[in-house]
Amino acid sequence: MASSKALDGGWGWVIVAASFTAQLLAYGAPQSVGVLYPEWLHAFQEGKGMTAWVGSLVAGVGLIASPICSACVDNFGARPVTIFSGVMVAGGLMLSAFAPNVQFLIFSYGIVVGLGCGLVYAATLTITCQYFDKRRGLALGIVTTGTSVGAFIYATAQNELVTLYGLDGCLLIIGAIALNLMACAGFMRPLDMPGYYLKRKAALERHAEMQILEKSQPDHLSGSSASTQEKTLTTKELLITMDGVDAGVRVEKTTMGFLARLGIAKVIKKKKRAYSKYTSSTYEILQDQVMVAFCIGVFLFSLGAYPPVLLIEDVAQSQGLVEEVGLIPLVSIGAIAACVGKLVLGILVDLRWIQSIYLYTFTMYAGGLVLLLIPVTKSYVGLQILSAILGFFSGNWSITSYVTTKIVGLERLTQAHGIVMFFGGFGIMLGPPVVGWFFDWTQSYDLAFYFSGSCVLLGALVLSLLTLPCYHGNSAPENDKPDVCYTTACDKVASVA
Repeated sequence: MASSKALDGGWGWVIVAASFTAQLLAYGAPQSVGVLYPEWLHAFQEGKGMTAWVGSLVAGVGLIASPICSACVDNFGARPVTIFSGVMVAGGLMLSAFAPNVQFLIFSYGIVVGLGCGLVYAATLTITCQYFDKRRGLALGIVTTGTSVGAFIYATAQNELVTLYGLDGCLLIIGAIALNLMACAGFMRPLDMPGYYLKRKAALERHAEMQILEKSQPDHLSGSSASTQEKTLTTKELLITMDGVDAGVRVEKTTMGFLARLGIAKVIKKKKRAYSKYTSSTYEILQDQVMVAFCIGVFLFSLGAYPPVLLIEDVAQSQGLVEEVGLIPLVSIGAIAACVGKLVLGILVDLRWIQSIYLYTFTMYAGGLVLLLIPVTKSYVGLQILSAILGFFSGNWSITSYVTTKIVGLERLTQAHGIVMFFGGFGIMLGPPVVGWFFDWTQSYDLAFYFSGSCVLLGALVLSLLTLPCYHGNSAPENDKPDVCYTTACDKVASVA
């Protein structure tokens, strides 16, 4: 549970700056991976579908693994997780410089870097939530724009680095820059002790009490053969040594074995009960018609709208609109537009007369129409405009949490948001390879983007139809927006898209 000492300022703004920089360093390269996609195609001579797995995995793995990443932050704290993620992101990027084939690149760049980014995302949002209460929305808005700003900067930087030092040199340099994530972690001073330390401390204190109790009893009652001159460890000494087993307590092995078996049985029973409760709750959430429609909409939007982020540069080159990546890449234009879209849509959703789920549906319709226009655009300026418009409406990720809250309520927000993120991550993983396979099949991106646009429009149609009041009897007016009250760090993290 977050500390009641949330400052809403002071060191909290240092946390915001560190978290913003961490997301910029972690997501800058993956979000602008479209600049490297043509280089990988030329270097490895693999199909576009196979090569597209690299960019799709680095974006989707972190979302799919978000429950695991949040659990790591909850147990170990934001600082250790950020340090470890810095090693993963930097190591994955540098290892990718020595990739002999696309399959190795899928592992080093797609999976390793993707998991590292997921850990950074969970850690930065959690530590920001702990330091802010009244200004939490502003703080989180600043932090989450780090991904878009990073994509804007890294797209141009990677383009220049590839020109100067080649593909391998570019990956080595941006990997070295990513090591600064560990420096960002140094500023993440925790307000609360992480879960693993609290559990360890409680276990050590129990052992210390057992020792004192055993030593205070006569030898014939305690059953201990320890000498009266044996030194008794204090609780402080136990915490320093972090030794919760050998605390000087002499207990018969048969008793220890029985207690161990009993403890294991209790843990198994407790875990089984928690798993059963989680499964039952998930089933109840998916019984909601609007929730199912929203998950389908998020999946289809991610499936169709993410491929341009990865493939738009190759689209321009394959159509002969540009010989090489421009000074300001299309990826950079889309990234800065997405940053603006997140802020604008976040402001609009707070207006009492706007229903968040219909606003999200509108962004899907607009994004689908833009995707259908990409194949018929025959100028580079046209692609720049479409990239900006699509990037703006792709900022609808910032309102997914509001929509989820309206559907399931605050009590089930954490679990429901995890389900939505799973569908979104699954769509992101599949989108670019599917578009690449269409190109390998037809030698043109036209059919691929018609397919992508159709998927997004289909998702918008399903979402708009199944959320109409005549189809959903339990629809509550969104004008009555209750105050959000978070009880755990997980709830706070889940409330941010």
